[in-house]
Order: sequence, then C-alpha cells, then structure tokens
Amino acid sequence: MTVHDPWQQAERPEEQTGELPRVSVELPPVHEAWLPREHSLHRPRHGTRQLTALICALVFFAGPAALWVFGGRPSELENHKLASFPGLDSGWAFFTGLGNWATDQLVFRGGAIDAADWISRTLFGEPPPLDQGGRSPVGPLPNPPGGIGGVPNPPNVEGPTPGVPGTEGFRRVIEGSDGWLYFGYDTDAKCQPTKPLAESIAGLNRLRDAITASGRKLVLVVAPDKTTMVPEHLPGTYPGRDCANAAAPELWRAVTKDAKALDVRPALQAAGREAGRPVYHQQDTHWTDEGSVAMVRAVAEHLSPGVTATWQVSDGKPWSGGADLATMVGKRAKKEGMAYEIRPDGFNNRSQDPVKPGMAQPTHRQSDPVGGTIDKPTTVIGDSFTEITSKYLPAAFSNVTMQSYMAINDTPTQVANQMANSEIVVLQVVERNIAGGILLPFTSDMFIETLRPILAARPVR
Repeated sequence: MTVHDPWQQAERPEEQTGELPRVSVELPPVHEAWLPREHSLHRPRHGTRQLTALICALVFFAGPAALWVFGGRPSELENHKLASFPGLDSGWAFFTGLGNWATDQLVFRGGAIDAADWISRTLFGEPPPLDQGGRSPVGPLPNPPGGIGGVPNPPNVEGPTPGVPGTEGFRRVIEGSDGWLYFGYDTDAKCQPTKPLAESIAGLNRLRDAITASGRKLVLVVAPDKTTMVPEHLPGTYPGRDCANAAAPELWRAVTKDAKALDVRPALQAAGREAGRPVYHQQDTHWTDEGSVAMVRAVAEHLSPGVTATWQVSDGKPWSGGADLATMVGKRAKKEGMAYEIRPDGFNNRSQDPVKPGMAQPTHRQSDPVGGTIDKPTTVIGDSFTEITSKYLPAAFSNVTMQSYMAINDTPTQVANQMANSEIVVLQVVERNIAGGILLPFTSDMFIETLRPILAARPVR
C-alpha cells in the first residue's frame, strides 16, 4: 500500500516563507512499511508470511484433489460411512455438515493419524489424545445405539459419545497391555450414571411382572462388559478406575438378586478356560463366538435343564471383520473368529447366518423340532450382543424371533404384539446400559403400559 506523508515537506517551512505550512492534496508516495512506527498508517511488511500461508492453503485444499486424480481415495477410518456432500436444500445444515464431509474426504487422514500416534508414543511415551472426552460432539459415536444430541455411535457399540454432558474427563477407549482395548463407557457408566441403579432395576421388575402375569417366561441376560470379564489387561490407572470397581459388586448383586437375571459370567469363564483364551476380542468390545455359544447354551439350560446334553459343537468356517474399538481411535484392526456348527440332536447343524445389522426389523427363524431344542415360540430382544449371537439362537430354539430392543422407541405396539406371539421372552442387555441407566426403553412406563393389556388379552395357559 502506498500513502502520502506530509512529514516529507520541509522541516521548518515557516522559516522560509514566514507562513504556516499548507498540506498538499497530492502527497509524495510512500510505502506504509516505510512510515515511522508512530504513524497511524504504519504497517510492517508481512508478505513472506502471507505467501507461506497461501502455499499451505493451496497444498491443503489442492493436495487431496490431486491425490484423487491419481487414484487416492478416502477410507472409512472410523465405524461410520463417509459423510456425503450436504445438499444445498438443507438450509443452515449445509454449513454445519460441510466440515464433516471435508474431514472424511481427506485422503491422507489415515497417514496423519498414524504419524500423530508415532510422534506421541516416541517422543512422549503415551498414546495420542485422540479419544479423550470433553470435546464437542463431532465423533462417529448408535448414541447410546440411538444417539445423544444427534451424535451417532459406532455400529454395534452401545454408549454415549465423549463431548456430551457427563463424559468429560473419561477416555473413549482405554488402552491396556498387549494391544488390548476397552470401551471407556464401561467405566463412565458406573461412575456417572444418568439415573440411579435402583430405578433401572425397578423398571426391569415391572417388565417381568407384566410378562409373567400373562403366563409367559422371561429370561433376563446381562452381557458382561469386557472390563468385567477380562480385567487383567487393563492399565494400572485410568479415569474412573476406582469408582467403577467400587460400583461393580453392587451392580451385579442388584442384577442377579433383585432383577433375577441369569448370571452368564460363570459360563463365559468356563468357555474361556476351555478355549485357552478370553472369550472377548482383543480390540473389539464384544465377546467371541465361544462367548455366543456359551450364552445360548446357558439360556437353554436355564429354561430346560439337560436339554443341551446331546449338543455337538464343531468348527465351521473362520471369519474376520473390523474391530470397533480400534476404529474409534482412527486405527485399522480386524477381529477374527470361528463360526461354529451346532448339532443339537447330534446330527443336524442348526447354526445359521446372523441377522441383518441393527436388527431394526424382527427376524424369524423356524425349523422342525429335533432333540436338544426348545420348541416353544420364543422372542429374543437385545442389543449388539444378540446380533452377533443370532447365528446360534436357532440351534437352541426351533421357533425364534429376534429384534433390537431399540425398536421399542419407534414401534412399541409391534414389539408388544411380537412378545404376545411367544411363550418365552429372552431379554439381553449389556452391563454398561444398566449401569448407566441409558438405552432401556423396555423399562419405560409407556412401553410397559402398552405391553401389559396386549399380553393379558392373550394369556398363555
């Protein structure tokens, strides 16, 4: 910028003319950086910094486009699909959604995360803080499988996202020894529940009363958190460790004694001893196929003692898939397992393909009754643990319908009628949801008052 400075006139023009100086309309051109620092128009030169900023912006915005031209494509680093470009008809949501789209489309984001991980571990001796709570809710986290504040959860992981009220200071993922990862909400739920445990237990008992009053059986199965079943790889210290450990004994006493839940922990421990390893995946929050088989066998034995005596369980096909906890911190990792074949009568394999992810709609599986199976119509409602166990439920029940309990939020009457079509109801819920008091739509007064008259009108004699 060029300015005109009156100070470039004669220092004392009044001595030459005897008159006061007159400021000329046309002043000599002077660059603003050459003016005295005291001058109001003084601006230091910063062209070099401007040029550096422009180059960085060009690399940041044009780099991904160039990589795309040469075959580079963004990958799903987190457990959600890449954000699509927001529509122009979305109103202000166009601007709020643009950031998520731009972030997901960065081709080099995976490399950047890996680099940050290496730098943090090499220079500071700790993992990068990619998963700490207290952030704004922009993560990939069904919030509590449905969502808190519009923030989605990774598929198949129940619990809220850090950044929503009540999760500050906790880790989204806890890094243990030997590469083991744990879901941070396992701890957060026990330390900062959204409602008292007694209230959740009372809701479960109201549900039991509504079901059993109609002559039906209810089996409540609480899937233990990974932190409960495989604590040996947890770090010595982590946020919430002490309060979670203090709350766990009372939780399990209330669940098994007051709510009369089937305690599957002994069955899971026995399955782990037989397998020679824990029945939970190293970098995923769910149990393995061995855990699924153990849960199904425990439920069948609870309903009909001795019914599984004829079961023959053999290896089927190995499988692999994405590990949810690893992807929650921007890493790529697989979980692997063996899909087992279960022959309840010793001859016919009754294992089937798992249900569709999410279980939003009921899935019905029916087969001819054989020895080693329970023939009464059965409804199983649960969460992601039921989803991964669904391939083995037909081995225990010849007439079974499976669905997510989150469907109660949208279609409570449909779920109630589905229960009315059954003589046995199996409700599976993960430990952290009961501890935190979230994602328990089956305990709401609205659903129970919807369910009770429907079941009463069609009693089981």
